[in-house]
Amino acid sequence: MTVEPGRPPEDDRRPYLMLPPALRQAAAWSAAVILLIAVFALAVFALVELRAATVPFVLALLGASLLYPVVPWLVGRGVGRGLAAGLTCAVLVVAVGGVIALLVNSLVHSAPQIASSLQEAGHRLADWLGPAGAKIQHALNNAKGETNSLVSTLTSGVLSGLGLLTQLITGGVLALALVFFFLRDGHRTPESIRSYLPERAAATVTACAQRAFEAMAGFMRGTTLIALIDAGFITIGLVALGVPGAPGLGALVFIGAYIPFVGAFLSGTVAVLVALADGGLGTALWALGVVLTVQMIEGNILQPVIQSRTVELHPATIMVAVVAGSGIAGIIGALLAVPVCAAAVGVISVLRGAPGRT
Repeated sequence: MTVEPGRPPEDDRRPYLMLPPALRQAAAWSAAVILLIAVFALAVFALVELRAATVPFVLALLGASLLYPVVPWLVGRGVGRGLAAGLTCAVLVVAVGGVIALLVNSLVHSAPQIASSLQEAGHRLADWLGPAGAKIQHALNNAKGETNSLVSTLTSGVLSGLGLLTQLITGGVLALALVFFFLRDGHRTPESIRSYLPERAAATVTACAQRAFEAMAGFMRGTTLIALIDAGFITIGLVALGVPGAPGLGALVFIGAYIPFVGAFLSGTVAVLVALADGGLGTALWALGVVLTVQMIEGNILQPVIQSRTVELHPATIMVAVVAGSGIAGIIGALLAVPVCAAAVGVISVLRGAPGRT
């Protein structure tokens, strides 16, 4: 290329090569992050829009992970795999129905006592805390009104209620059917993966699926056991203190255990407020001591022993997952956020080449 005298040479490089190397790397990383966020957002949007199928699917995975060891035990004693899966599902229906009946019965019978006690606690806090207590009193006084409004809405909207009931029944039947198929045919998953993928890719996908399933199973078994222990001890403590609505408060503690940190804080706060309203400051302090003692035992003994080998998530990760899940799908999202996050962390550990645990 000839250059006229007195004229600077033209740069025939591609435009992006004219940028400094550091800026090119930053641009490449930015594009990759934006693409990753876009794909993740699209996947979340699709899952939320298809929640009529995705929520039963995830619930079925959680149920199957909790019950899967039962099927090999029955098969080892001469029971056919299909029959073993059917019997396990039947036991699941009876157990879940019984637990729901007990929880609903406890909450229904205890709800009036809890609502009245919360209002009384609002009055006491208003007297002690002044303007700040008045705001708390207003919020607690609205609890009973909101409950009555909700009941009236559900009563008047019969068709909407039937539609919601139909959706719940449909989702429950779908989840139960999926649990049956997962229990019956779950052992064929590696073989099915190998039939569709090359050997190396199939091995990676199988390891990821197994690790995610183990993480879900560990969360479900550990959380259920911890929830039973927490609810049992707190209920016993509240009964011993003579706190009204103790069975209902114990039911709230059991349900709240499936939403780490947030559920325990809210259920414990309600228990202390009810104790404050009924027995005064002394009873409230004793109730607070019971709740804190149980939570300390859970955090320092139960969690490390029961879940340390299955779910290794930093508390900050758990809190972010719960908040994000509740923002995406409400209470269902908050319930499913931690097991899904644990499964994702397990998959990432496999992809990074981390050694699997046994």
